[in-house]
Amino acid sequence: MLVEGIGLQDDAHAGMEVRQVSLLGKESIEKIRAKGLNVQYGDFAENLTTEGIIFHELPIGTRFSVGERVILELSQIGKVCLNRCAIYYQVGDCVMPREGVFAIVVVGGEIKVGDEIIILS
Repeated sequence: MLVEGIGLQDDAHAGMEVRQVSLLGKESIEKIRAKGLNVQYGDFAENLTTEGIIFHELPIGTRFSVGERVILELSQIGKVCLNRCAIYYQVGDCVMPREGVFAIVVVGGEIKVGDEIIILS
C-alpha cells in the first residue's frame, strides 16, 4: 500500500520528504549478477523492482503511474552511500548509488507484482 505524501506503508522511508519509495531496475540488478553475485530482488533494499524503463535516465519531476491508480513522481536519482554495502565488498561495485531512484507518492493506492508502469510526463 502506497500512501499519498508518505510512501510505502510501514516502510523505513515512510514520511521522508524526497525518498518515500525506492526503485531499481531489473536491468541494474542483472549487471551485478553478471559479475558473479547471486543477488535477488530486494537485496538492494529497493521497494520496487522495475523492468523496461531506465528511470535513472529520466529527469527529476517525471510522473509515472503504477497499476490502476498510483502516481509517483521521480524525486532523486542515485544516493550517497556513506558506508560500503556487502554487495560492493563482494564484487567491487553497487548499482544503487548510480542507478537506484526515489519517488514521492502523488496519488496513493494498492499495487501488486506485475502492475504496469506508464510514464505520464
